[in-house]
This record gives sequence, structure tokens and C-alpha cells, in this order.
Amino acid sequence: YEKEGAANPTAAEIAADLAYIHSDYANQPAFLKIDGRPVIFAYGDASDGCATVDRWLQARAQTGVNFYLVLKLFSGYTNCSSQPDSWHEYAPAARSGTHSTYSSFISPGFWKVGDPVRLARNLSEFDTAAAAMVATNTKWKLVQTWNEWGEGTSVEPGIQVQQTRGGTASLALNGAPFEDKYIQVLSQRFPALQAGTGAGGAQAATATPVPTQAQT
Repeated sequence: YEKEGAANPTAAEIAADLAYIHSDYANQPAFLKIDGRPVIFAYGDASDGCATVDRWLQARAQTGVNFYLVLKLFSGYTNCSSQPDSWHEYAPAARSGTHSTYSSFISPGFWKVGDPVRLARNLSEFDTAAAAMVATNTKWKLVQTWNEWGEGTSVEPGIQVQQTRGGTASLALNGAPFEDKYIQVLSQRFPALQAGTGAGGAQAATATPVPTQAQT
């Protein structure tokens, strides 16, 4: 849920969005759930604070659906009197990070189009980080990201090509050899997916003890 990353939507607006998600998506078998509860990861921005948690809890109460809320952490998040179900951090410019028992993450690389590379892609370092993350005592183990190709963070299998205006494409002469190397690291390091879990989103994730693959 990305609105929280650009503004501070009201509890009523969040509730309306959650109701829509519940009615149109959460009933799908591939939608990520914990103990039957649909999971929502919310992005955030620098203006977030304890009031953000309060708004989300109010919104959840208004929907009448017991969503499993995972909010993006902020400075002082552990001191809030109200707490979501869990916390995550989105910081793909770092190779890895761990935040208490809530979540840990790894990143294959990161850059912004037109800016210098902030974290170079490195398969060996990614493998080492993946192995270390599996051993952490955290609820969520996140890969940032599954398919954010424009920022260099994708682990989705693929081959870099040179696109033409005419709609054709050819292999890029100096393209990054993504292929399936990064997903193979995850396959080797992570526990096997539980039957019935699905994939399709920007950020790959596994949750202990029930591993899953991806979530928006």
C-alpha cells in the first residue's frame, strides 16, 4: 500500500481502500495470509509517527476485517503505545538489515535512473547476505525487490535487452547477466515454499514459520 509513502491518508480513506482490497483481492487463494488474516504491507515517509499507527488501527476497525498490518518503521516506532502486527524497513541501498525480531531484508543492488549507483549488484555478496538472513530470528525475511527493474533491485529471472522504438529487442551487448542467478540463490538458501502460496509483486518475502514468496 503506497499512499502512505506520499501523503497521510485519513483513516476513512485507508478503510475504504482496505474494504476494496478485501472484496476484490483478499478472497483469492494466492493472496498472502497469516492464520487466515489478509496481510497488508504499507509504505511510509518521513512524516510518519505514532499517529500513523493510530490511523491504520482505526481504519482496520472501520472495515471489520482483521487485516495483518505490517507498517514501515520510523524513528521511535517501538515506543508507540499502539502497535501494528509487525514492522518492516525498505532500504535497498543497503545490502542487508535486521530490525529487532520483526523483519530483516537483503538487496541485490540499487540505483535511480540518471544517478550514480548506490549499491552495485554483486551475486556473491547477495548470496552471503541471503545465508545470513535465513539464520536471523525475525518474523519477516524480505527481498528488496522482486521486479523493480528500474531501480536495479529485481531478482526476477530475465535477460537484459536493448529495446527499439519499432517494438523489437535484442540482447544488450553489455547487459547485466541476471538470468536466473539471483532466484537460484534464494532457492538454495530459503526453505521450500508451502503449497498454495503465490507470487506477484514488488517485494519478495518469506515469513517464519510459514514461508511465502512475494507481496505488493
